[in-house]
Amino acid sequence: MLFVSLLGACAAQPDRKPDAAVRNAAYSSTYKVASNPPVLIKGATVLTGTGQRLDDADVLIVAGRISAIGRELKAPTGAQVIQGRGKWVTPGLIDAHSHLGVYSSPGVRAHSDGNEVTNPVTANVWAEHSVWPQDPGFEKALAGGVTTLQVLPGSANLIGGRTVVLKNVAAITYQAMKFPGAPQGLKMACGENPKRVYGEKKQAPSTRMGNVGGYRAQWVEAQQYVRDFDEYEKKLAAKDKDAKPPKRDLRLDTLAAALKGELRIHIHCYRSDEMAIMLDMADEFGFRVTAFHHAVEAYKIADLLAERGVCAAMWADWWGFKMEAFDGIQENAAFVDYPANGCAIVHSDSPFGIQRLNQEAAKAMARGSRAGLNITPEHAIMWLTANPASALGIKEQTGTLEAGKMADVVIWNRNPFSVYALAERVFIDGVPAYDRARRDAPPRSDFMLGQPVPGVAP
Repeated sequence: MLFVSLLGACAAQPDRKPDAAVRNAAYSSTYKVASNPPVLIKGATVLTGTGQRLDDADVLIVAGRISAIGRELKAPTGAQVIQGRGKWVTPGLIDAHSHLGVYSSPGVRAHSDGNEVTNPVTANVWAEHSVWPQDPGFEKALAGGVTTLQVLPGSANLIGGRTVVLKNVAAITYQAMKFPGAPQGLKMACGENPKRVYGEKKQAPSTRMGNVGGYRAQWVEAQQYVRDFDEYEKKLAAKDKDAKPPKRDLRLDTLAAALKGELRIHIHCYRSDEMAIMLDMADEFGFRVTAFHHAVEAYKIADLLAERGVCAAMWADWWGFKMEAFDGIQENAAFVDYPANGCAIVHSDSPFGIQRLNQEAAKAMARGSRAGLNITPEHAIMWLTANPASALGIKEQTGTLEAGKMADVVIWNRNPFSVYALAERVFIDGVPAYDRARRDAPPRSDFMLGQPVPGVAP
């Protein structure tokens, strides 16, 4: 593994620390699962996130994990029993594209911390270092059933920096929200945004060809950085007393990690031709694109995306707000989903859309059905659970209701794809995180203390 000794390499050789985790220890997750009695949800309609629908089924949660799903499950001693008849149960929703915490509410300039618009390439920055854990938007998202989210830098730059995956829990520090073991991502952007931002500054890039030239120059430099450190490691292994580490560069640390597959690459990209160019560039430099975000024209290359194992994280129906978003269709998600191995994700990119991701997916589901595709609730729920979990590298932990996985669970008052659907209860690792019946519960954000709650008498 490259850079497994990066910090130690810069110190005296006897003190080298070979574990890559040491490098980021100061920013590692401090999230801890709170203890909670077992929970048994009885007689609900369960969408497992694996493509299954189970009617009149029970879900048993023990020690923060899914213990069993089936019928007539027995409640352990001391368990909380919830009657689920008439209710629907799903995995917690996962938003693969959010800016909560880095563009916090209220939306004022003082809270604008998502774009480091000082250079077209800011691979050295990490979105997590801008996250304000007490953004009231987190609580609003939780009321919509969102238990996990990826927070990204904005899209002003060609390469905007590292992303972070968060558990949607109340916390004072972002480290206490950080999803344990989730890999970081790398945010890139193609198209209008970077060329407009820097073109207006009379800087490069100012064209799409300038965008691509800018990426390629960075990857060439990163490849050399990899070679330099590989050569240094070889000298260390040979006990060469004259071995000296290359000068460390935070920007190139990130790009080199992406080349080595340690970061998942997420690209803001609208047009199908540009997505194809980015895939060509991935082939040129040997990295893998995890997902295209927004991807308004993904339907035009659905087969190519499926063939390459690349997800598309999309809106249900946003289009036309700029030229590269002009050729959008409301069947986009359904058409991306259609090929074998197609990976469709419905995302928000919005502090408001994240509150109703289930309804956004319902719109995409309905448009696909009108186009002749038979999209069932048990399949469409994967656009909000299993597929984003896969793209974020956390599918072994969450995204589906299976024995042994994190008990991130939502109880809905009805079919979650109904316009009348509401998340009634939300559990994160089996711990109650939201209860709609408790409208008078204190807010998780200090910012909201003293603010009136609609429908609750003062």
